[in-house]
Amino acid sequence: MNFWKNRKVFITGASGLLGSSMVEELLSKGAIVTCLVRDWVHGSKLLESDYLSRCNIVRGDLIDYDVLLRGINEYEIDTVFHLGAQTIVGTASRSPISTFEANIKGTWNLLEACRQCPTLVERVLVASSDKAYGSHNNLPYTEETPLVGRFPYDVSKSCTDLIAMSYFHTYRTPVAVTRCGNLFGAGDLNFNRLIPGTIKSAFENESPIIRSDGQFIRDYFYVADAVDAYLALAEKLPEESFIGQDFNFGTETPLSVVELVERILTTMGKTNLVPDILNQASHEIREQYLDCTKAKRMLNWKPKRGFEEGLKQTVDWYTNWLASENN
Repeated sequence: MNFWKNRKVFITGASGLLGSSMVEELLSKGAIVTCLVRDWVHGSKLLESDYLSRCNIVRGDLIDYDVLLRGINEYEIDTVFHLGAQTIVGTASRSPISTFEANIKGTWNLLEACRQCPTLVERVLVASSDKAYGSHNNLPYTEETPLVGRFPYDVSKSCTDLIAMSYFHTYRTPVAVTRCGNLFGAGDLNFNRLIPGTIKSAFENESPIIRSDGQFIRDYFYVADAVDAYLALAEKLPEESFIGQDFNFGTETPLSVVELVERILTTMGKTNLVPDILNQASHEIREQYLDCTKAKRMLNWKPKRGFEEGLKQTVDWYTNWLASENN
């Protein structure tokens, strides 16, 4: 049976990197998708595709509780993917208040709207982040690692986690939390992020910019594998052994920034380019990567594509997109 056929799904952050891929996959599975869309961004993979015409659109912001409640109630939503957030670390450092509003207030607004519709909402997946753990000496992070974010973005995600679990333990809201590594893939137009920025620089035969000293370590996770992970978890809710649980998802193959840039340049055949290392990064965790044993054990999950295949597909998409933009 097709679990998603005619299921009524509400997606916050639908026009983002993960959200746009989630919309595409759910539509292909026959779901009835309602998207929360705040900004209309030029070049957005979702907004410039025909997928949006097949969705219900709620125009509004996570900080507007009434908009969220109306969307869930009027479209009779049974499944919620809370993917919307302010996700740029630099933006969070420059403007913590707007980040806290979107990521913290937006989360309690969304969960409260779900609580008000208990006869409708059967499952809620809340996107947290590996940044919620903060900085620890013992790596990799497991789900038992304490949430001790210190910098604005990390704190906003620690709070996202705690609020989600508060709604589960207090109100039995059927929620589960995901903590993914650094997502990458087609459609991410935030070119100040490392992967799209490096691809763009290489495409233009310019030296890629590395803001840090190049030795920061991360787990880079292909967005299509993330979509698979979210759907696998959602299909287990609201089973008792899965609600109120948190899950790490990633590749378990950490790379330094320099190593990642070298992989991109090699994939693009631009090994003659030398990265410009600025060593200016601040308010960021130096080393972080995930242990995904729990997801493997409880969900029988593992990435289908992995980093190398995901990077090749990502480079191909950006190469075509940049070529079309320059014509």
